[in-house]
Amino acid sequence: MTDSPLDHGAIRVRIDAALHEFLDRKAESAAACRLPADVVGAVRSFLFARGNRIRSLFCVLGWYAGGGIELPDAVVRTAAAVELLHTATLIHDDLLDDRDTRDGRPTVHRIAADRSRRVRDGHAAERFGARSAIVLGDCGLGWAQELLHGAGLSPVQSAAAAAVLDTLRTEVNYGRYLELVTSGRPTSDLDQALEILRYRTVACMVERPLHVGAALADADADADVMGALTAYACPLGEAARLQDELRNVFHDVEPVGQAGLQDLREGRHTVLLALALRHATPERRDHLTGLVGNARLDESGAALCRDILSVTARFEVERMIGQRRMLIGTALDDTRIPEFAAAGLRTAADMIIG
Repeated sequence: MTDSPLDHGAIRVRIDAALHEFLDRKAESAAACRLPADVVGAVRSFLFARGNRIRSLFCVLGWYAGGGIELPDAVVRTAAAVELLHTATLIHDDLLDDRDTRDGRPTVHRIAADRSRRVRDGHAAERFGARSAIVLGDCGLGWAQELLHGAGLSPVQSAAAAAVLDTLRTEVNYGRYLELVTSGRPTSDLDQALEILRYRTVACMVERPLHVGAALADADADADVMGALTAYACPLGEAARLQDELRNVFHDVEPVGQAGLQDLREGRHTVLLALALRHATPERRDHLTGLVGNARLDESGAALCRDILSVTARFEVERMIGQRRMLIGTALDDTRIPEFAAAGLRTAADMIIG
């Protein structure tokens, strides 16, 4: 097995092994104390049912970008902690977003609610599912911290990683709050839409995982390296989120369904919507503000929204994505990032936005 940052499959195997090992210990501890086995089981099931380990991969790539050569087990376990932290936030996010599925599979609160129907009526089962997701997400957050503490880092490394992860958790929650307070109140405030995008995607998906890895390699002492990683992370995270905005509304990849209706019904303050409200005629703007954020929006209303968004904002968002692709390439030309690490970062960007 090679430790090359280009060998993403090998890195994922090591991260998954670290996660399994940690959760096995949690399951054994729970069994010894006669605690419910389904707590660890639910977190494990969700963790291994989804994703390409992109956040933990960025943690490893940050290590290489910061000057790391070999890939110690301590760094792998730290990357695994980043992945577990992300999984816990998704459990909570799905509940906040009232999502029934993620990546084609039922969400944690939906599974808990459906299983509970054998002993609870409809409303009580839904409440049980929601409360279970809160508890399970909290367990994941605590276990991520525990995994980090037991990763085998030096005191200096541990303090550096903890500082970045503290920032990440704060940014995630501020992003959630901004999204909550702006949903259902569409405006043309593009700066605020970009701010939400930064906190909800750029920081948690790309920038902070990279910074954790680089900090382990002592790159936190080199502000230039951290700046170079941020110069890569910002356009990549923004491009990924902008692609999601288009996909969630227009469904170029997946069939139109409840997910897209839900996004429009909630009236999230997206870049796509902000641009549309800026460029729409007064009549189209009135149509959008009357439809987006309406919990009873049906497919015919959604189709009208898509038509308006298509002629007022879709091209501009696609242009922004293309512009950010170029910025990613420029950032990776920075000689402060070793070439083999830059190659791994290019491959990761291709995995995310193509």
